[in-house]
Amino acid sequence: MHSATDTRAQAQPRYSGIPTFMRVPYTTRLEDFDIGIVGVPFDGGVTARPGARYGPREIRNMSSMTRAIHHVTRFNPFAACRVADVGDVPFTDVFHLENSHADIRRFLAPIYAAGKRTLVAGGDHSITFPIFQAMAPREPLGMVHIDAHTDTWDDFIGSKFSHGSPFRRAVEAGLLDPKRTVQIGIRGAQNSDEGWRYSLDSGMRVIFIEEFDRMGVEAAIAEARRVVGAGPAYLSVDVDGLDPVYAPGTGTPEIGGLSTRETLALLRGLEGLDLRGADVVEVAPPYDPSGNTALLGATLMYECLCLLARAWEMGR
Repeated sequence: MHSATDTRAQAQPRYSGIPTFMRVPYTTRLEDFDIGIVGVPFDGGVTARPGARYGPREIRNMSSMTRAIHHVTRFNPFAACRVADVGDVPFTDVFHLENSHADIRRFLAPIYAAGKRTLVAGGDHSITFPIFQAMAPREPLGMVHIDAHTDTWDDFIGSKFSHGSPFRRAVEAGLLDPKRTVQIGIRGAQNSDEGWRYSLDSGMRVIFIEEFDRMGVEAAIAEARRVVGAGPAYLSVDVDGLDPVYAPGTGTPEIGGLSTRETLALLRGLEGLDLRGADVVEVAPPYDPSGNTALLGATLMYECLCLLARAWEMGR
C-alpha cells in the first residue's frame, strides 16, 4: 500500500535531532522506503585534490535547510512516496580503489534488486560506475550528465577506475547507452583530447559550455530530453559543472561554468524522464569553509529527489 514519508522530524527546529538527509527517517529495512538516500563518503578515485569523502556528512548537515513543497511545481516528494536515509556505504578497504567499488556494489545491489530508487551523495565521480553495476539494468541506461568534464578517459597512472573514467567503463560494460547520453557544461583545457574524443566518437551528445551559452537553458532541456528519450535513465550531477564562484568546494574546479539558476532550471526541465537513480558528487567541504557548496549539494539533491519521486509515481 502506498504511503508517504514520516516527516515529523521536519517540524522540529532545524538545529535539533540527529542529522539525516533532509531530516527523513533513517532505516536499514528495504520494506520501509521507496527512494533511499545514500551517502558514499569515498574519494579514493580523485586525480587532483581529495576532500569529497566529507561530502555526505556536510550535505546531511546543510540538508536540514530543505523544505518539502517545491516553490515552482508545488510538488511535495515526501508526500508522493516514502523517502528514507539508508545510511552510508560501509567501506572495508579504503586504500584500494577497486575493493572500495566492490563495497559500493554490495551495499546498493539489494536496494536495486528490491525495485527501489536511489539518490546518492558522493564522494568522487568514480562511484557512479559501481552504482551502475549494482543497478544491473536489463538494458543500457540513458543519462543526463552535468559536469565540467566528460569522465570518459581510459586510465590515470595505471588505474582505469578513477573519477575520470566512470562513463567509459559503463559504456564498455554495456550499462550505459552512449547514444542516449547527454553531457552538459563541458569545458576546461586538457593535456589530451582523449575524453572528448571518446564521448563524441561513441555517440554521446556533448554540449560544451560555449554551446550551452548560445542555445540557452530551454533549448538544452529540449536537447537532453530528445537524446535520453522515454527509456530508463540516470542523472549524474558533478558540482564542478557549476562555476566555482557558486561551488568553490570541489576538487577539480573549472572557471566559466553553469550558474545555480541555470542548473536548477535545467534539472526542473527533466521532469517526466524515467529516472531510476541520481547522484550529486564531488562536494569537497574542506575547500569551502562557508558551507555554501554543501548547501548547493543539498539543494541539487532536493531537485533530484523531486524528479525521482515523480518518476516513481509514474512507474508505480
